[in-house]
Amino acid sequence: MSSKSASNKKKKSSLVAQLKRQPTRIAKIFILAFILFLFPAPYTYQGDLKQLPKSKKTGLPLPPPPLFPINYTGIYPQYLTAEGVVVIDMHSGVILYNKNPHSRLSPASTTKIATALVALDHFKLDDILTVRNIEYTRNIMGLVPQERITFESLLYGLLIYSANDAALTIAENYPGGVPAFVVAMNKKALSLDLPNTHFANPIGFDDPEQYISARDLAKLAQVSLKNKTISKMVGIRSITVSDVDYQYFHELRNVNQLLGQIAGVAGIKTGFTQNAAECLVSYVKRKDNEIIMVVLRSSDRFKETEELISWVFQNFKWVDIVEYQKSIQANLAR
Repeated sequence: MSSKSASNKKKKSSLVAQLKRQPTRIAKIFILAFILFLFPAPYTYQGDLKQLPKSKKTGLPLPPPPLFPINYTGIYPQYLTAEGVVVIDMHSGVILYNKNPHSRLSPASTTKIATALVALDHFKLDDILTVRNIEYTRNIMGLVPQERITFESLLYGLLIYSANDAALTIAENYPGGVPAFVVAMNKKALSLDLPNTHFANPIGFDDPEQYISARDLAKLAQVSLKNKTISKMVGIRSITVSDVDYQYFHELRNVNQLLGQIAGVAGIKTGFTQNAAECLVSYVKRKDNEIIMVVLRSSDRFKETEELISWVFQNFKWVDIVEYQKSIQANLAR
């Protein structure tokens, strides 16, 4: 027998002997692998908005996963008149409650969230726009034909007072005017993957081709809050703006009755038309927990949103999902 063959045989015998001496270690490894298969790492969890952190080759440790909302009472909201409702925990992406989340409903002035996003893609805050036509008498900030006013001031009017004349002026000053602006709005909806959304005007007027779902509107709201200008403006209760020559002054008061009345409410947008009924998109932050709520076609948007806010913070607790899994396994093992 060659020395090489003898050496290989010796190594094989040594390996077999080592395995025989360590059955406990092998069993432990097998059990660990099985546990990892049953309970994958928390970073593999994907909430509905897909916002958990992704691994990157930075050499730095990943941040801890977001706390996970658990309904520890098993209590759910009572009857709501709203036809479309979505309540989402922003950090985990977990939907806490929904009702007809994908139904296409009239958005009314919640449309102006998309109007603001599209406008911010093109205009700078200090751009000066000219008021051209004032066709509407309801929900206006009082713009005057040929008035020269900054885009920032118009954006205040759009988001705080829900001013129709502000929306129209912004769209008319967009390259290609209102038609091109509406095209840009629909491109924005497509880019954000809003399958049940379509716009026909930048104001929110009723139109068969103007619709959105509660789920899409919640996603749109979350995107809008990433914009510092929008997130700041939607939480302002009142402000006065003027034209660039200080000839015309426009006092703006937020029509959101929950601002300054319900703890943690910091926006976002109201809406109302005959067809859409009462609509409200809300952003609520308490401690480190952030919630987006959408109520569409309601008979009492403020009351029902307030009830939903109370329900969330009275019935949910936010837990470390890893520790929560461990506690469940420990209880099952008893």
